[in-house]
Amino acid sequence: MFLAGFGRKYRALPGLQGMEYTVELDHRPLSLTKAQRMPLSRLTAFPIRIATTIASFFGMVCVLHAQSPARYDVGWAWSNDEVANAGDVFWPQFRGPTGNGHAASKSNPVTQWNEKENILWRTEIPGRGWSSPVAWSDSIWLTTASEDGLSMSAMALDRSTGAIRWSKEVFSNAEMQPDFHVFNSYASPTPTLDGQHLYVSFGAYGTAALKRDTGEVVWQRRDLLCNHYRGAGASPILFKDLLIFHMDGFDFQYIIALDKRTGKTVWKADRDVEYGTDNGDYKKAFGTPQVIEVVDAASQTKQLQLISTTSKAVLAYDPNNGTVLWRVRYEEFSSATRPLFDGQRVFLNTGFSKGKLLAINTGGAGDITATHVAWEAAKAIGSKPSPILVGENICVVDDRGVLTAMEKTTGNVVWQARLGGDFSASPILAGGKIYCVDEKGKTHVYSPDGKEIAVNELETGCLASPAVVGNDLILRTRTSLVCIGDKK
Repeated sequence: MFLAGFGRKYRALPGLQGMEYTVELDHRPLSLTKAQRMPLSRLTAFPIRIATTIASFFGMVCVLHAQSPARYDVGWAWSNDEVANAGDVFWPQFRGPTGNGHAASKSNPVTQWNEKENILWRTEIPGRGWSSPVAWSDSIWLTTASEDGLSMSAMALDRSTGAIRWSKEVFSNAEMQPDFHVFNSYASPTPTLDGQHLYVSFGAYGTAALKRDTGEVVWQRRDLLCNHYRGAGASPILFKDLLIFHMDGFDFQYIIALDKRTGKTVWKADRDVEYGTDNGDYKKAFGTPQVIEVVDAASQTKQLQLISTTSKAVLAYDPNNGTVLWRVRYEEFSSATRPLFDGQRVFLNTGFSKGKLLAINTGGAGDITATHVAWEAAKAIGSKPSPILVGENICVVDDRGVLTAMEKTTGNVVWQARLGGDFSASPILAGGKIYCVDEKGKTHVYSPDGKEIAVNELETGCLASPAVVGNDLILRTRTSLVCIGDKK
């Protein structure tokens, strides 16, 4: 739209409030210092500054350009253009593109490998970290930390060769929290990506945005209080321009959304949960949230919900502002998984000590514990590995190595397999096959109907969940990052 003259108040036109603008004179950018970029709704707050500047260019034409908000076509986090640019290497967050452990439909990893067969490359990773790798286009990123946690770093590797492109210390710590964990690492939260930045979190020790190509820090936050007590584990996710993650500790429990561009807090919601105890060990949690779209059957209206598991409850929030929409209570604590959604029901593991799997019908408000839990299962349910949807079933692997497929509508067991071993990593579905990786180095490959396809073994095991890039499987073992693919 065009603005001419000077000394007037220029109002935001209907439908343009909340957009941003730039100002040009005769197609040349006009410097307006602080007023150069602002929401149009604030334009009338600066009539004198704008009029004064325009006055010096009397007789020229001032053009105000409205800029539409960024598009988020995929998972409310990435644009179609970003995803297209990533190609077949798009694993930008914990549990993949949709956060449910499913690889792209075209991916078809190999089913057999060992230390001498189908290892395309292997790169030793210094330090100790259980965060999963993330990948985009020609690069793979991960985090790591020294054994004592005093140094926390991020790394970028070449997707084709495994060569380290850069390795940067993100946080240096003079001292650590009094943690009581042997199992966890100081680099367990999985980072997330967009088209320009890598977002890393080390819990209370710091969260930062880095330039993907160089590792240069764009912003960082080290002021978010939380005593994790047994180490951090919650991975951040992207929602539009927000970076959202849990901070469920011994002392403080909350969920927070930061502006991904600046790191500033947009909203913060303290947990509104009846824990039933003053013992903070039963209040901490390690889960990662999931954004879903719920459609009302009667009105067909759509609502975005942020499904967030914690100790003693799962809560649904409005992801735009942190308002609680509904909750379901349970007895378990220290939830460590990521929820699933099949379009009708939310599925989640409740945590420790003896976890359950809940199926919750959507559409409720407030406390829906007594009205919307469709079914629950208590046998052979894991506390650390997240579940996975496979066709009409939901599959879970428990911490002691029992893989179970249940009807997602009823919870009835369809088939069960005893894998043996200990499991922390979440299963993935790729090429129509289920891959389950244990802590000692074995990967079990199963068909959706419960038939064993292969058992593969590496020298060291995995606590990080696998990633799939194209037709290759990326495993982070205790010591290395390994690319598994067809060497023929």
